[in-house]
Amino acid sequence: MPVDETRVLTNSSASARIIAAGIVIAFCYWASTVIVTVLVAVLMAYFLDPVVMWLESMRVPRAIGALLVVLVTLALLAVVGWSLIDRADQFGQDWPKYREPLHAASQAFQSRLDSLEAHVSEIEPAAKAGQRSVTITESHPVRDALVGRLDLLYGFILAATFVPFLVFFMLAAKRQVWHATMQLFPTGDRTQVKDTLTEVTQVLRSYLMGTSLVGLIIVLASWLFFWGMGLDFPFLTALVSGLCNLIPYLGAPLSWVPPMLIGLKQYHTVGPYIVMIAMLTFFHIVAANLLVPALVGWKVRLNALALTVALLFWGFMWGAMGLVLAIPITAVIKVICDHVERLQPIGRWLSA
Repeated sequence: MPVDETRVLTNSSASARIIAAGIVIAFCYWASTVIVTVLVAVLMAYFLDPVVMWLESMRVPRAIGALLVVLVTLALLAVVGWSLIDRADQFGQDWPKYREPLHAASQAFQSRLDSLEAHVSEIEPAAKAGQRSVTITESHPVRDALVGRLDLLYGFILAATFVPFLVFFMLAAKRQVWHATMQLFPTGDRTQVKDTLTEVTQVLRSYLMGTSLVGLIIVLASWLFFWGMGLDFPFLTALVSGLCNLIPYLGAPLSWVPPMLIGLKQYHTVGPYIVMIAMLTFFHIVAANLLVPALVGWKVRLNALALTVALLFWGFMWGAMGLVLAIPITAVIKVICDHVERLQPIGRWLSA
């Protein structure tokens, strides 16, 4: 084949790959609700599958075992949710006590801002005589925020209602889904596909189990710390703060917010807040540098640069859920790259 024709084919192939990548990224962005719902259901199915397998070893039919596991999980989530709602209601009743320091801080900030605006207005040119001023009436920001949050809440509830059904079907029909997936590939490639899916299962299960254990340790440590400080709602605060602490890089500052907000009623000096920030940052450092590498990192094997890029990309695509799903998605991509010969350099880069 002539060199010019080879060059044209190469350029066409590269252009087609770029266009295909753009289509995939656009689909992931616009269909984020559907994709995130399916991915959350997949992760929950991988997490709950060992329990279903244990029930199956006890001669419980797989469909019944999957139904029992899903129902028990929903019951536990309902109990935790009810506890959170009860604590949130109590927090709402005490809100006037929390509002006073926030109001004082906002008043001080507003006075500084008014002073700054007054100094800026002194250097602005004076309005000309007879010049008309036009006032533009904007919609109320609080109302717009509430309407926007209601739309997000509706989308979240709509997506969450599908998760239990998806998890049940994935658990109950695991073998049928596995067999159907194998049939999608040529006979000569099925062994390689089976090995890839087996390693994906091991990576995701290890990541979920390790992350859950790390989260449990952080929540318990935070609970004991807040209880020792005499902070109100120690378990609720530890649960929210500990889960925030699991987020890579951003977890430390996010974990400061719940205890600092709860402590507004009790602490009126800087010392307790410095202690909380220092201790929660210490928890984050220990989790990121000791617990996560020991319990999660040995199986995931992603370098810091790849992890940071993945968090930025999926966080931009899907917001908070993108930060949660970034690591498992990138880990699965790495496993796939390791088992496809032409993609192995990408897999080596992700783990370098």
